[in-house]
Amino acid sequence: MNEKTTLEIIAPTVEEALAQGLAQLGLTADAVSVEVLDSGSKGLFGFGGRQVRVRLTVTPPPSEIAAPVGLSKPEAKQARPPAKRAEPAAKAKESKPQPKPVVKESKPQPKAEVKPEAKPQSAEKKSDPAKTLPLSPKEESHSSDPVLESAESIVSKLIHLMGMQAQVSAHYDESSSDDRRIIQVDVRGDNLSALIGRHAETLTAFQHVASLMVGKQTRQWVQLAVDVEGYRERREKQVRQIALRMVEQVIKTGKKATLEPMTASERRAIHIELRGHPAVTTESTGEEPHRKVVILPKKQ
Repeated sequence: MNEKTTLEIIAPTVEEALAQGLAQLGLTADAVSVEVLDSGSKGLFGFGGRQVRVRLTVTPPPSEIAAPVGLSKPEAKQARPPAKRAEPAAKAKESKPQPKPVVKESKPQPKAEVKPEAKPQSAEKKSDPAKTLPLSPKEESHSSDPVLESAESIVSKLIHLMGMQAQVSAHYDESSSDDRRIIQVDVRGDNLSALIGRHAETLTAFQHVASLMVGKQTRQWVQLAVDVEGYRERREKQVRQIALRMVEQVIKTGKKATLEPMTASERRAIHIELRGHPAVTTESTGEEPHRKVVILPKKQ
């Protein structure tokens, strides 16, 4: 027997795959060699996991590989000891435990790319020009940025686990600094008011959890700013208008004005709005979740 008998088994673990393969072949563990083709994965939140794929190869006895030197074929057959019959799977379990073969884990080979056949030059000219346009700088940076991809993936899965459906897109906030870049995550969909909650308390907690999960997956500090159906954008526009009205009062009275408690993103919007004002300056005071913005007159 020059050809080797192989058998591929898919199971949750390598041990279960080995046991199933030996039972089907009716052999013991020392009669086969084992190769792990795919070690599988657990996935995220229990989704997307893969099972283990193992290949068992029946190892031929040494007597079948080569006949003794100097003997003719009939003599070689007589000199060859009779092959032992494979014990049934039930007897193999009752026998003494056999040493497990060394399992060589091989990395899954990447699939070979199938290059499309070259089309004639005339056919290329008739192709849709929209499909041949290069990616914009924003799209190109997004497609190659693992942090943005991780933010979109994790936020989408969290929303799905909450029983909602939405479209999620992520991009860097252009107003943030390079050393502490903020990722803006926009969520669009129907019936998402439960994700916002009263005074955006639910959205703030959701944003905090998502930031921790993205940071753990990418192994770096990540700050997300999650917005649902433009809620934060509308709210920040509202607090800017409130701050501008308070500025007029501060200039008229010469006394500081303290605004209501706000989230970090709302306070940041006011600081940016009044950053270059010639008559007033801003600062934050208090502890979360009661931290406030104070507008003070500049000293002349």
